[in-house]
Amino acid sequence: MSKMYTFEGYVRPDGSVGSRNHVAVIPSVICATDVAQAICRQVAGTIGYFHHQGCCQLPLDLKRVTDTLSSLGCSPNVGAVLIVSLGCEGTDVARLYDEISATGKPVKVIYIQESGGMSRAIQKGIDAAQSLVLEISGLQRKTVDISNVIMGIKCGGSDTTSGMASNCVIGYVADKIVDLGGTVVFGETTEFLGGEHILAQRAVGGPDGPVGKKIYEIVERMEARAKAAGEDMRGGQPTPGNIKGGLSSIEEKSLGAIVKSGHRPIQGVLEYPERVIAQKGLWIKDAPGREPEILTGMAATGAQLLMFSTGRGAPQGFPSMPVIKVCGNPNTYRRMSHDMDLNAGRIIAGEKSIEEAGEEAFELLINVLNGQMTKNEALQYVSTMDIYCLGPVI
Repeated sequence: MSKMYTFEGYVRPDGSVGSRNHVAVIPSVICATDVAQAICRQVAGTIGYFHHQGCCQLPLDLKRVTDTLSSLGCSPNVGAVLIVSLGCEGTDVARLYDEISATGKPVKVIYIQESGGMSRAIQKGIDAAQSLVLEISGLQRKTVDISNVIMGIKCGGSDTTSGMASNCVIGYVADKIVDLGGTVVFGETTEFLGGEHILAQRAVGGPDGPVGKKIYEIVERMEARAKAAGEDMRGGQPTPGNIKGGLSSIEEKSLGAIVKSGHRPIQGVLEYPERVIAQKGLWIKDAPGREPEILTGMAATGAQLLMFSTGRGAPQGFPSMPVIKVCGNPNTYRRMSHDMDLNAGRIIAGEKSIEEAGEEAFELLINVLNGQMTKNEALQYVSTMDIYCLGPVI
């Protein structure tokens, strides 16, 4: 009989389960960021989604920003939301409020212009955020099945050990989560290049089915964006750090990167702002490789945590989503032990098998779901975020 796995999480009114219980302060536009930051500095229990979007953008991007902020507000790791609006932005504040409120969590809005300016809005926001913190701070964790997990996965600061060790460990955990009825989401469309045919073969319905065709489509779409600027994407990928770490081409990087997705069938492809709602299993999200944008996209899926593979050492986290750093390089782990959560470099050193390190990583995942801090959380290295937009600022 297979072992039953559970964790202690915050069960939200809509049935989703969080690993954290934050009040999210969401500026609806970059112009409101200073006010939102001031509120967060003053009120314990809050986190801020500080981005650079929300006005003077094309309509498709304004919708995209609204959709992404809505998905972030609906995250199960968020127990309540304070929206900070300037009052004349391009994002749809009314829709943002309605969609987050529909989850059953408390939501408040303050308007800087209507409040009488920055100082009055800060005071009003502090009072609102404090009341929300007090309202949700007494919520208790409950025992839930591991099938409630949505795990994001990513690699960054990669070197040759990433594909040989840390990505393999995350792939092991990804397979285990899917086999236990949970959900795993991976992205970095730029790092599918040269390996997209392998992913398409794993798509439900095969490479010629809707999912397989969508995988090819998002890769072609990403390449087309670079070509529209008169550039080859290979000019930016692999990065200078990747090259110094021993990765010679984007194809080599891609083959190592997709290892972290494991071996299970790919159920579908999510657009950047979309949440995972019903279907379980392994999913792709169309997202770039850069940390601020992809971490935001993964949190927007509803992920309660993310496993992050690195070889050279990428220490940053995310405001609302714990980021577990799995390091493939034993030398990097020794240098950056205060930032790396798990030493997968023991595989390179011959001290552990992929399976043994994978089980260690899975146990750590359960502990983090139960409330154990990741190292970036403990250091408050968690403000990295932005929203991936498609068009110019106008």
